[in-house]
Amino acid sequence: MTNKVIVIASQNANKIREFQEMLVPKGYEVHGAGDFEELAPVVETGQSFAENAQIKAQAVSQQLQQPVIADDSGLVVPAINGEPGIYSARYAGDHDDVANNAKLLKKLAHADDRNAYFHTTLVVMKPTGESLAVSGTLAGEILTEPRGQNGFGYDPLFFVPAKQKTLAEMSAAEKNEISHRAQALRKLADKLDQWW
Repeated sequence: MTNKVIVIASQNANKIREFQEMLVPKGYEVHGAGDFEELAPVVETGQSFAENAQIKAQAVSQQLQQPVIADDSGLVVPAINGEPGIYSARYAGDHDDVANNAKLLKKLAHADDRNAYFHTTLVVMKPTGESLAVSGTLAGEILTEPRGQNGFGYDPLFFVPAKQKTLAEMSAAEKNEISHRAQALRKLADKLDQWW
């Protein structure tokens, strides 16, 4: 059995699967936070994606005494002061995609500048506190109405000019080629073995 066990500080099955697809072939044994009933909930009190990822990684790593990867991600729209930012998942209600999208469209109703970007910060941390942080960004723009049936969150509104599609119009494979999380995962994959 491998001694390279790593825990993903998330209950999100899709997110955990993305990490497994990248790390298992490299010899890591990957577990999600849901595999550990004793884990206390972590309160995200940071003011940035990096701070929240750091808080999650540190709290879970200390509790489990295992290396942990945590991420914090969201949509940033400069024209509305960077909203929804770190509050992306709970912008108009906790993980209510329809309400979140409606609030975003309302806020941008009279905006000329609809540029936006998705951002992910990943932090991997050992129980000693030694950490490694990487990030990824995907630029695009917010449409006036949703398009596409795939994806989740803000994907139906997020148009990627280079692909001439929203994220919700892309296949999972297409999205994973360019997404903010995929970019961060690739950076992490390049550095993790050496850091370990």
